[in-house]
Amino acid sequence: MAEQIEKAFQKQHLFQNAKARGGKTTKAKRWYKDVGLGFKTPPEAIHDTYIDKKCPFTGNISIRGRILTGKVISTKMTRTIIIRRDYLHYVPKYNRYEKRHKNLAAHVSPAFRVEVGDTVTVGQCRPLSKTVRFNVLRVMKNKAAAKAFGKF
Repeated sequence: MAEQIEKAFQKQHLFQNAKARGGKTTKAKRWYKDVGLGFKTPPEAIHDTYIDKKCPFTGNISIRGRILTGKVISTKMTRTIIIRRDYLHYVPKYNRYEKRHKNLAAHVSPAFRVEVGDTVTVGQCRPLSKTVRFNVLRVMKNKAAAKAFGKF
């Protein structure tokens, strides 16, 4: 049914004991939702077989609050990425701006393929762990990295 990589059996609770109506269907039912705010549900969330209870499209997570954008700087954690958000801070004494940044941890659903350098849009949700309060909603691939190895 799904990739079972955890110690506990992973399932979507809604359809575990549901019976198929009509003829024989070999494809298992999959529950997914639209998170709203103009974000489309990715096709991988609809057609894949992954189970992720923290996914905003197939899990029990609602997106509310802030919508932020940043650049991915680390993908070393399982289903979690680190995003860097750059901004300018005004210093009145010198009448100038200084560069500053904040790092932000976000949960990434298996529906997305995220690499370092990609620009992602994240939405705020309930706390998922000690540091994670955001969920990835959209991934925009880094065009410079895609063009770098065009000859091969």
